[in-house]
Amino acid sequence: MSVATDARGCAISGAHPSALLAYERALAAFQGWRGGIGAHLEQALQRAPDFVMAHVMQAYLAVSSRDPRRVLSARPMLARAASLRANEVERLHLAAIGAVLADDYEGAKATLGELLLRQPRDALALQVAHSFDHLTGDTVGMNARVASVLPAWTREMPGYHALLSMHAFGLGESGDYARAEQAARDALALNPDDARAHHAMAHVFEMSERPEDGIRWMREHAARWSGDTIVATHCWWHLALFHLSRGDVDDALLLYDERVRAGRSAAIADLIDASALLWRIRLQGADAGSRWGELADAWDAHIDDGFCSFSDVHAMLAFVGAGDRARARRLECTLAARQSLPTRHGRSTRRLGLPACRALMAFEFGDDATAVRLLANLSPLADGLGGSHAQRDVLHLTLLRGVARLRRPSRHGHGPRNAMLPACRSGAGRTQLQA
Repeated sequence: MSVATDARGCAISGAHPSALLAYERALAAFQGWRGGIGAHLEQALQRAPDFVMAHVMQAYLAVSSRDPRRVLSARPMLARAASLRANEVERLHLAAIGAVLADDYEGAKATLGELLLRQPRDALALQVAHSFDHLTGDTVGMNARVASVLPAWTREMPGYHALLSMHAFGLGESGDYARAEQAARDALALNPDDARAHHAMAHVFEMSERPEDGIRWMREHAARWSGDTIVATHCWWHLALFHLSRGDVDDALLLYDERVRAGRSAAIADLIDASALLWRIRLQGADAGSRWGELADAWDAHIDDGFCSFSDVHAMLAFVGAGDRARARRLECTLAARQSLPTRHGRSTRRLGLPACRALMAFEFGDDATAVRLLANLSPLADGLGGSHAQRDVLHLTLLRGVARLRRPSRHGHGPRNAMLPACRSGAGRTQLQA
């Protein structure tokens, strides 16, 4: 027996009752940032191979990544889904996936926006659109999108807690911390295991400068966000930031060793957290020792990704933190060559990625004046890197430290150390470390 709608009344194609149950489990896990999503989807497709939305969710899991290899793995998933009989809304999902694979994230967001106008209770569309808003640094769009669909939902609908969690994160990114905290608490009242809501609380405490509250909350609720979730490493990162805010460098390093980098994960999201944490520790004057070398080795495989400026910046943090001039230079030259390409990454490299990476090289290799100039010029545009304010703060903190060293060079004992390495050569001509 086939079924025509999901648990929120959205029309679906190719599903059967047992397959729909597995799909709903996958969607619930996806919304709450919990594990097991893939296994539930495989079960749904075993039971109903023509279940369009199960194929769609599989593809979305791939294209929501910052890893270009994982994104491209969605091509056969899209081809399979496109061969099936789909309804009008499902075809919009396929178009959004196709847009991402064509490197058109703005087109994907616009398509998902059109879809949500037609079907505001499409939980998967909202989940993915919110993710793309985050990836592209579109805080205004993130807030407007969630606010526009909330009136179509009720608290009794499956997944309503996830809307509140998304709403909480967007409010926090907009600086409305009181409403963000209330929305996150409302989400947790509905689902105490919503890891996304715990993450939103961490951002509220970080951005409102309440490290003691943050430590208390994260410790008391660790069982909720650290077990079988896709955000555990990132939440441990937040806890380490709270300790750094209090000057507890040893506690932050312990969290790095035992939680953030314990498994030597190769996932880009985990590498980003590791780079940002070690760099903040470095800015506090602490020596991370051999940790930098291990992290630089892990980032090496992504020097030639040519996909995400946010990742490029965090790779550069690892290379300069390790004092690895060769890899830092390789990445800079790669970006210098690609900045002229008519691609999304080419544009973001030209405006943000390359200046930020050169600023980090200048900062670490002794040219604070260049680092400060580049970072100061970059600040008004930094949202375009994507990520959260808490993540992008690493650039602002570097700017402040560079200014401090310029004002008191003798105190900081930091002067030029041959920052100007041999110039890169690319199709666009010679480049060098300059504003």
